[in-house]
Amino acid sequence: MIHKTIEFALLAVMLLGSCYPSKRPEDSSTDFGEIVASGQLTVVTLNSSTTYFQFKMQPMGYEYDLIADFAKEHKLTLNIKVAENETRLIEMLQSGEADVAAYPVQIDSDTKHDVLPCGHERQSYLVIVQRVNPGDTILNDVTQLIGKEVYVNENSTYHQRLENLDGELGGGINIMHVEEKTVTSEDLIEMVSTGIIPYTVSEANIARLSRTYFRNINIDLEISFKHRASWVVRKSSPLLAAAINEWASNTEGINSYQAISKRYFERSKDFVPILGSIVPRVTDGKISPFDGLFKKYAQQLGWDWQLLASIAYQESNFDPTVVGWSSAEGLMGIMPRTAAYLGFADGDMQDPEKNIRAGVDCLEDYRQALTDVTDTLELIKLTLAAYNAGIGHINDARQLALKYGKDPNVWDNNVAEFIRLKSEPQYYTDPVCKHGYLRGRETYKYVPEVLERYNYYKQATAG
Repeated sequence: MIHKTIEFALLAVMLLGSCYPSKRPEDSSTDFGEIVASGQLTVVTLNSSTTYFQFKMQPMGYEYDLIADFAKEHKLTLNIKVAENETRLIEMLQSGEADVAAYPVQIDSDTKHDVLPCGHERQSYLVIVQRVNPGDTILNDVTQLIGKEVYVNENSTYHQRLENLDGELGGGINIMHVEEKTVTSEDLIEMVSTGIIPYTVSEANIARLSRTYFRNINIDLEISFKHRASWVVRKSSPLLAAAINEWASNTEGINSYQAISKRYFERSKDFVPILGSIVPRVTDGKISPFDGLFKKYAQQLGWDWQLLASIAYQESNFDPTVVGWSSAEGLMGIMPRTAAYLGFADGDMQDPEKNIRAGVDCLEDYRQALTDVTDTLELIKLTLAAYNAGIGHINDARQLALKYGKDPNVWDNNVAEFIRLKSEPQYYTDPVCKHGYLRGRETYKYVPEVLERYNYYKQATAG
């Protein structure tokens, strides 16, 4: 079989298509008429969990999905550019490097003097994250923070706001600094969920997104003023602003806006827990109705078929009709663009055999991209990580490991640590990283969970 380098080919498609179409001369006076005539819309944004990121080499993110919906309505090809920070984002917009900043820029008198706000207006503010298990006491007023321990990363904006709030209350909040510098903001939210720490602070939209992973957290207690925020365009692009405002207020488009909001801020993204009661009981050596297909296609990889079965359970709970929040589909969780690249038609990923075949093709491709990893078990771990996150993010984490004196060919305590840290700007904006933000804690957990279940399956089917 001729192996396909799936993600690199997908990246090439993105470069030629949705991300980097044919060039249009940069002109700071460009307005909507010129944009429509050119057929492309150049957008600048930032990498984050709620704006724009790549997942299995496919662009995603709340702001990305919204601007993609606007572009689709006007039959425009998207050209996405990522700024290093918000200051640079505005500079790129004003210089004509981009037509619109699809990022929630805070709107105040200074902003209105320089740019035109447009699109869906939202509010930005900070909240306390607290656990809501049975028996937990819920704080509903900031004065109740007096005497409580609130954990934040030192020198973060969250830390600064807590210090200001502590001063406003006359003192009494126990502001706790995280000792481990490698603990991320997302780690802190998980630590609240699991009861390791009582409270932390988060930006509201990040907290809303985190609640789709951790259903037992409360984010209702606000601790800062609300700031208006929206996309912005240049003052010289009033027609573009008007078109975006019309799209945002269009009653026919409300369903799209609601669906995008639900996708990121409401739809559950829980992990499949490791082992536990939800792992189906193996009876008479049978794991699933698809064991024959796992045995057939595992031979292509030279892997035990139980490992394929473990991946499929993690991705779909053996439901061949499932479609995840990310649009990953079927038994093996295949992304639509990957399926299309592999030559499958719409609907094929609902066919268990075609879906498993596509998954094995992906796994083989990722393994071939890791030919410098010689240890068999480490190669399996890194291949599984690539299957979950995308080979680009794994390459980034390996480069970070190398930079910080870790082994780029070893998963546990090496590459895994930097996959987890790819949710923090300090790491995903590092020059050695080429693929930006990743909610890396998912991949960090994915690999050991799949392997633990695989070992269980292998023992349960022995003989």
